[in-house]
Amino acid sequence: MSFITTLMKGEQGLFKSESLTAMQKLTLRFVVVGLVYYLFVLIEGMLMRIFDVEQISMISENQYFAILTAHPLVGIFGSTYSIVIGAFLFLVPFLMKKPLYSMKLAHWSFFLIAIGTFVFWLAGFISHYSPLYTLYWPLPADFSQFSPVGGTFFILGIAMVMVGSVCFVINVFKTITYTPEGWEKQPGGKLLGSALGTTGLANLFKKKSRQKEHLVSLPVAAIARGSVDMILNSGIILFTGVLILVYMVGAILGYDLKESAIDALLYKNWFWWGLDLIADGLVLIFVAGTWYLLATMITGKKLFMQNIARAALLLELVVSWTVWSHHLLSDQAQPGFLKVFSGEMVTAFELITQGLAFFITLATLWAARPLKMTNELKFLLGGLLGFALAVPAGIMQADVGLNRILHNTQWVVGPHVHVAILVGLTMTLYSAIYILLPILTNGAKLYSQKLANLHFWFHLLGGIGMGAFMGMAGLQGMLRRTLYPNGEFDLYMILALICGVLLLVGFLLFFINIVMTVGLEGLIGIFRPVKNRNKDLVPADQTT
Repeated sequence: MSFITTLMKGEQGLFKSESLTAMQKLTLRFVVVGLVYYLFVLIEGMLMRIFDVEQISMISENQYFAILTAHPLVGIFGSTYSIVIGAFLFLVPFLMKKPLYSMKLAHWSFFLIAIGTFVFWLAGFISHYSPLYTLYWPLPADFSQFSPVGGTFFILGIAMVMVGSVCFVINVFKTITYTPEGWEKQPGGKLLGSALGTTGLANLFKKKSRQKEHLVSLPVAAIARGSVDMILNSGIILFTGVLILVYMVGAILGYDLKESAIDALLYKNWFWWGLDLIADGLVLIFVAGTWYLLATMITGKKLFMQNIARAALLLELVVSWTVWSHHLLSDQAQPGFLKVFSGEMVTAFELITQGLAFFITLATLWAARPLKMTNELKFLLGGLLGFALAVPAGIMQADVGLNRILHNTQWVVGPHVHVAILVGLTMTLYSAIYILLPILTNGAKLYSQKLANLHFWFHLLGGIGMGAFMGMAGLQGMLRRTLYPNGEFDLYMILALICGVLLLVGFLLFFINIVMTVGLEGLIGIFRPVKNRNKDLVPADQTT
């Protein structure tokens, strides 16, 4: 088969988009959009790295900080949310062997997240709205620096993403608890209790012969528990957005609301509580659940210490609600009790909950030896390594003394944030994509294993290297969100830029591999509507 034919038809022409169910197509749309936004993030990251070294004429300082504001939000919402929500909307009905509760809600999630991300990105790109993603009060409503019109559309875009997230959460819990038409009545309350962890926790204190059967699989339970944090986060960010919008719309209409009192410390605690539900709650819970699913799918074995795993997920859910104050350890006005209890003690406990997930996953893999080093296994191990590096780096920051040195430096966003996201989270998502690709495409064969191997090594070395060099700069005193025109840290930024190139090349190789697998015609066909609308009602596992 010629290259052009393969490009158009895909590897061996096996992939036929018209044979896919509506659920398969929708999931693939989420993944494709998520990958496109990930490319946005990579390109923006490269531009910022270049600007850190040489302030190029095509980008102004205002544009730089606008990119810095949108960069993490596009990565979190446009890329990660799209891939995760798309995969989970497929996996919950797939694992429970029942139809998704509502395809309409699923489509609303897709459009709101995809369009909302583009709206807030474009608002920053055009208006240079750049209060940075922390949105510390009163910075987001400072109209001496930022356009209220640009800020309004920026916040509206974020609000759309949050509403899309709410649609996803409703869909997940309704799918778990509802009884499909024509089915025998299902115990919705018991299913919900199993999903939230009550049976797993109770079984820890019972003899094996008296333990109750788990009505919901562990990955579904992880999705349900992470969704609790997602709904809380969505409500908090929506409320915060409404608060900022009141000031913005007031300014547009000619009303000055600057005299209205907002307690900055209370605002910061509220904001970080909501934001940390993503960073330290939702991510760790969703990632742990994904590790468990991948480990069982790769090995074909039951998960090691399943009751402990379920209890740890429930414990992590509670921990995620009380951990936010580590972001405010260097804030002089923050009460000492919150710094010690929430900022240090509870944060340190996350090392235990995440360590349990790490151990249980590795123990499951170890017990199933020998294993073939497949793409999904390699990327799963890469994701485990990423969190093994990033979580301890975060625990180090959660010490009042060390935080005085590390806070607001490149250390925070290097060894902790970028390694956690780029290596830990993203490689876990790549593992899920590789293992679900034949399921979602009815058996399409990957075009090139060599490209997959190169993708693995480029991404792993690029992600760890970028985090390491940014961390080195941070230890030398390089602050985040700060430009150094005299070039004090150019060497570290050039080395981080080279690692960024590895990440970009690795992604392009992966994207080419996927396109060559399904073909351009198949890729376009993913976005065509399903002709047989009755396929919406068929459980995914019975059609793949």
